[in-house]
Amino acid sequence: MSPRWYEEGEEPDYRFTLANERTFLAWLRTALALVAGAVALMQFVPQFSISGLRAALAALLAVTGTLLAAFAYRRWARVQRAMRHKRPLPMTWLPFVVGWAAAIAGAIVVVVVLATVR
Repeated sequence: MSPRWYEEGEEPDYRFTLANERTFLAWLRTALALVAGAVALMQFVPQFSISGLRAALAALLAVTGTLLAAFAYRRWARVQRAMRHKRPLPMTWLPFVVGWAAAIAGAIVVVVVLATVR
């Protein structure tokens, strides 16, 4: 079952359609890795010396992964529509959000490591 818009415009070169699909799958892999990281953090990492920090970091990873998975299809569809109508590809905020979430998670890890050095 195809979305209604899928029949609009002209069929783009299949190579671009497949590249768009590969990008979509890469976003999904990243989303699953973030959620898996959150689960691993909660299940296999002992409590940090700062109370609640482990749960906050896991929540950041899980929320980022969930949002990324939710918006990956939307991004794929917007790009596909633009290609079918020969319009410029739309901008996306996904790399910005994922990049900042990774930077924040990394900063938290640095703080935890430095706080535990004796």
